[in-house]
Amino acid sequence: MPSKSKISLDTVKDVARIARLALSQTELKRAQSDLNEILSAFRIIDEVKTKDVEPSFHPQPVENVVREDKIESCLGQEKALAQTKHKHEGYFKGPRVV
Repeated sequence: MPSKSKISLDTVKDVARIARLALSQTELKRAQSDLNEILSAFRIIDEVKTKDVEPSFHPQPVENVVREDKIESCLGQEKALAQTKHKHEGYFKGPRVV
């Protein structure tokens, strides 16, 4: 059975110090209240009976959607270069780098 412990103000202060947060006393109390409310919500989830339930890592089944490889003819060099004016000696011509 999960523990019904609450988060103490000292714990909130320690976490704020570690996170380098300068919180006022009012902010510390608000953070303590918020964290205890969050824990309370998780305690409800802890009560769900999950003994015979398979774990679910994805909301939908994951399948391989990649098509099977097929050997097909390649695009020829002339056809590949047919639509460009930027070519030189059978290759694509790019901008000068240096």
